[in-house]
Amino acid sequence: MTFSTNIKNEITKDFNNTVEDLLSLNTYLKFNSVITKNRITIMLENASITRWLFKLLKNNYNIEVILTMRTIKRFKKRNLYILDIKEKVNTIIADIDNLFQNIFDASLEEKKAFLKGLFLSCGSINDPKKNQYHLEFFIKNKKDAETVNKLLISLNFKSKILKREKEYMVYIKSSENISDFIKYLNAINALFYFEDIRIYKDHKNMVNRLNNCEQANMEKSLRSSESVIKNIEYLEKYDLLILLDERRKEIIKYKKMYPDTSLAELAEIISLETEKPITKSGINHHFRQINDMVVSHQNLNH
Repeated sequence: MTFSTNIKNEITKDFNNTVEDLLSLNTYLKFNSVITKNRITIMLENASITRWLFKLLKNNYNIEVILTMRTIKRFKKRNLYILDIKEKVNTIIADIDNLFQNIFDASLEEKKAFLKGLFLSCGSINDPKKNQYHLEFFIKNKKDAETVNKLLISLNFKSKILKREKEYMVYIKSSENISDFIKYLNAINALFYFEDIRIYKDHKNMVNRLNNCEQANMEKSLRSSESVIKNIEYLEKYDLLILLDERRKEIIKYKKMYPDTSLAELAEIISLETEKPITKSGINHHFRQINDMVVSHQNLNH
């Protein structure tokens, strides 16, 4: 099963027959049913959502719901559930319209119930193990998509709308926003799974960044070391070492002995072996002076 299916199965088990459940039901019908004057038809493949819808329709409207199951064998064998409602259609339509018109004045719990019905009807979330975090809702008309997007933004979700060929996609990319959305759904098991993967990926990314920084520092140190060695070879070639003081000659001697060491490592070696302390910055100062000397000599001779 997909991550989205697991979430939907989890939240449809939470059945309390409350006002919020009715709001979720009406939201679902708004976005995933065929509504005519005398009939409402719902077609879906998820058995858990089917049971959830069937119970809520029976309990809230006291109507006869006709349930038909068909087996689809195209590509892979799966069940298609069809719910037909032919009673109190006008009452249900009025409830749906009233909900949609007043959603911005609703309480936070009612808005959460709206989002639950929305997700069950047309939402999906990528498995966090995949490369990208992604939550999306496919909505048939532009006005409804704009209403959903406006509601999400009012709840501090960073959502956007994208026009597709025959519908509109309202989507969220932020991993924190998606985590908050799963909390709104009260899908605790899915939330733990999502957060475990997110923490692992964040840790892995941090380790990769540290490794990249370390590699970059090593490469920078290597380039710097090669430059210092070239300067020393230049001084030797033109007999310029006699112009240096004893301390600088000593540092050059150790650099030739340990050519691949970093400034910090070289400073530690010289301090230990000569018993004359020197710091990394002190070593760097001497190498800059040597570089200046080489550059000046090259300028004079060209």
